[in-house]
Amino acid sequence: MSVKKSASEWKAILNPAQFKVLREKGTERPFTGEYVDKFDIGTYDCAGCGAPLYKSTTKFKTSCGWPSFFEAIPGAIERHEDRSLFMNRTEIVCANCGGHLGHVFKGEGYKVPTDERHCVNSISLKFKE
Repeated sequence: MSVKKSASEWKAILNPAQFKVLREKGTERPFTGEYVDKFDIGTYDCAGCGAPLYKSTTKFKTSCGWPSFFEAIPGAIERHEDRSLFMNRTEIVCANCGGHLGHVFKGEGYKVPTDERHCVNSISLKFKE
């Protein structure tokens, strides 16, 4: 992780909703995010530090309520075990700043090359054409 900031430094550059998700591991409400149904060509960068995370070519349509990708740009994310909410899930964070992005789910049967769904909060992302 190359970008390290205090909570007060993050609060100065993120809006309250971004801070809640990126720094406090919150979740935006389903179907409310700006990128749920966006399929333009470009990259999805970290809203916290600007690091490129996902290519639009790895985004796919689901009905889960959040943007879904089948793989990240190599080295862009880190995976951590998440045992919150009485579940065992895989959390994904930006490898550059540690910002919470969402979770990875495997084996759901989507016809994608990795058999993974990276379920990412729109508010954690910034789209760049």
